[in-house]
Amino acid sequence: MSAVPFAILRHAATAWNEQGRLQGMTDTPLSSAGSAAARSWRLPTPVDRWRRMSSPLCRARQTAELMRPAAAIAVDSRLREMSFGSWEGKSVAQLRAEGGETFAAAERLGLDFHPPGGESPRMTMQRIASWAADVARSGQPVVAVSHKAVIRALLALATGWDMTGRQPMKLDWRCLHFFAAHQSGKVTLERANVAMAKVAVDGVAMDAA
Repeated sequence: MSAVPFAILRHAATAWNEQGRLQGMTDTPLSSAGSAAARSWRLPTPVDRWRRMSSPLCRARQTAELMRPAAAIAVDSRLREMSFGSWEGKSVAQLRAEGGETFAAAERLGLDFHPPGGESPRMTMQRIASWAADVARSGQPVVAVSHKAVIRALLALATGWDMTGRQPMKLDWRCLHFFAAHQSGKVTLERANVAMAKVAVDGVAMDAA
């Protein structure tokens, strides 16, 4: 069977996003601005006809429910955000100030960066690879709403990036990112930063990208 395409999108904004705080598995809802943005997002063709999936976390499910066109949503726990353990609720700037060289050394571990009581990017990459393999076996294209660390893990999986140097490409977190899943377990990056359509919300045109 040939590779199966899938697209992935980060959820719209929450209050914690706006404050620069790590969320991880903390189940924060969309902010009013995030909800308005998600309502303005229209999936482009042919993605608008693909199977819709979401992380189980509230901010992702709300985004998937508000996007147009409306569709049934399947929830998969492997699309959940990376857990940041005891660091959740804090900003990276705060952690750097509090942790000093200890935190800096942890950041330099790349894929093995492991928050206390949390999850490493490598662990996140392994579960998202399992999800992608199931997409390949299903033969059905999917569009999924997930999280920043998960999409970064997909980028690492597809490109071989070990997260210790510069990211292979800058990702726009308001855009769709297209990959292909192979039954061998391989994931390839097809296109990044594909803008959503511009639609009107409450009579006001909004740029969904």
